[in-house]
Order: sequence, then structure tokens, then C-alpha cells
Amino acid sequence: MGRVVLVTGVCRELGGRFARRIAADPDVDRVVGVDVVPPRGDLGDVRFVRADIRNPVIAKVIAAEDVDTVVHLGVIATPRGAGGRTSMKEINVIGTMQLLAACQKAAGVQQLVIKSSSSVYGSSPKDPAMFSEEMPPRRMPRSGFAKDSVEVEGYVRGFARRRPDVAVTMLRCANLIGPQIETSLTRYFRLPVVPTVLGFDARLQFCHENDALAVLQHALRTGVPGTFNVCGDGVLMLSQAVRRLGRPHVSVPAGAMSMLGSLVPQARQADLSSEQTAFLTHGRGIDTTAMRELLGFEPQATTAEAFEEFARSERPGPLHAARIGELEQQLTSVVRALSRAGR
Repeated sequence: MGRVVLVTGVCRELGGRFARRIAADPDVDRVVGVDVVPPRGDLGDVRFVRADIRNPVIAKVIAAEDVDTVVHLGVIATPRGAGGRTSMKEINVIGTMQLLAACQKAAGVQQLVIKSSSSVYGSSPKDPAMFSEEMPPRRMPRSGFAKDSVEVEGYVRGFARRRPDVAVTMLRCANLIGPQIETSLTRYFRLPVVPTVLGFDARLQFCHENDALAVLQHALRTGVPGTFNVCGDGVLMLSQAVRRLGRPHVSVPAGAMSMLGSLVPQARQADLSSEQTAFLTHGRGIDTTAMRELLGFEPQATTAEAFEEFARSERPGPLHAARIGELEQQLTSVVRALSRAGR
């Protein structure tokens, strides 16, 4: 008898692709995909159950399907994908609490895999060159996805203490990137003129979307418990990333970044919140020694290779390039106006 795996968040790109991927695994008997809305694409052999993890009904789904393994990919990174910040908070924190409560009651659950984020370390000028898993943030995230991720991890650690019989693996992935996945950072890099923080050049690390799928499946197969940083080798500076995209950039005072979305229509699609601005100012570095030595996983793409594949799919064409001068002038005018106003 193979394993029965429940995957949350299957209506989004990563969750749907992961569910289809493990459905083909010979060690997996059935995959149950859960989300509040049906997925846009075909899930193949995955059984889809429309359910809201914020509702205690998720416990009935786990019991009815005889689930022994849960992979939680239902934490949302941007308010845009959740219908607002309040809804995002409820899905991320309340949803995780309900899911963990359901897992705690289900005696048959033997393994829990959580996709977390390196954003739990925050971004500040006091950060070390590399964060290891045991190191706390120098400045706790105070808003948005990063704060939600910190709370989610706290509840997961509490669950692990209450159910020591369950193998709990938490994967702190760096920013995911690739030609198919859409995140707040990929939307930022897709802007025709990229705003950067004046006087700073953030350190970036990336995890290729295929490596994210691979590490989730690796954690599922091996059952190695613990918390692990996940990203490709190396570091890329923000200035290097923008050059590789072939896009112009305009330097903006940190205090003005969050205003660009309201003043420049093209910038509204990007997340320029205070959390994102801090990241684009200071960046972040994570140490992946434990990923290699304890979890036994080796990413296929380095940080630079992962970004280069994304860049190849996003370099502007001739029609795109024709509007760049106009947009760059518009952004520059906004920045000058904010500077004169003392922003």
C-alpha cells in the first residue's frame, strides 16, 4: 500500500505542479489536492477536493481520505493573490492553525512538509553575511508575508512538540524564480523600468522553480526532520540582475518606493511594500550547509543560473523597448517631485 499525500494550495502554480509530480511517484498511492478554488490547469491523477483550510472541515478531509502525509504549500506571499491583506493573513495563519489542529487529531498522519521562506530572517543593515537555521533575525519582520511566515513557523514548531511521532520538515526557500512561476519579485523584475533603492545594492539568492519542486519531493521521500535553508549556490547583486535583464533602472529614495505604485500605473503590479523595499535595500544571504549535509539535497541551478533562465524569458522585445524611454522619464519625474517635497 502506497502513501496518501494531501497537498494544500494546488490552485497556484507551484502547488499544482508539485501535486502532479508526486502523483507519478511509484511510492505514492494517491494524491489529494486541496484549495478553496479549483485549479486552472489539469491536475491529472490528483483528486481535487474543494475545501478551505481555515475551516475545521479540513479534519474531515484528512480522516476520510486516510491521509498519512501532508505537504503545506498554501501560504500566500502577496495580498494580490488572496483578495487583500486581511484575507491573506487569515489564509496563512488561521489556515495553518486549522490544518495543524487537524493533523494533530489524525493518528494516521506520519509526515508533515512545510514550504516556508527565508523571509523569516528579515532584511536589515545589521544582518550577517549568511543566516544559518539557528540564527534569529536581527530585526523581526513586522508586516506582510514575512510576519505571517514567522507565525506559521511558530505554530509548526508547537505541533512538532505535541506530535513527536510525526516527521516534520520545514523548508526555508529563498525567492523562487524561473520562466513559469509568478511571485512578487518576478513581477518587480518584469517592470519595463526597474526602480532600485538609491545608494544600495541588495544581495540576492534564488531557488529555481524546478529545484523547489525537487526539494519538496526529496523531503517527502526521505522524511528527514528539521528546518533547512534552500537556495542555489552563489549571490547575485541587484544591479547585476537588472543588467542581465537588459532593462533600465531608476534610483529611488527608500521612503518613496512604496508611493510609486499609486503614482506610476505601471508600478502597481509590483509589490513595493515596506517589507519588499527593505529586501531590495539590504537583500539577504542564507547558508545551505544543512541542506546538503543533513537533508542530502543538491540544487541543480545556481543563483546566477536560475536568474539567467528567468532573464532569457523576460528580455524586452522591440515594442516593449519603444515605450521604455517614456516610462523612464515618467519615473524620473516622479522621483524628482518626491525629492523636492522632502520625501
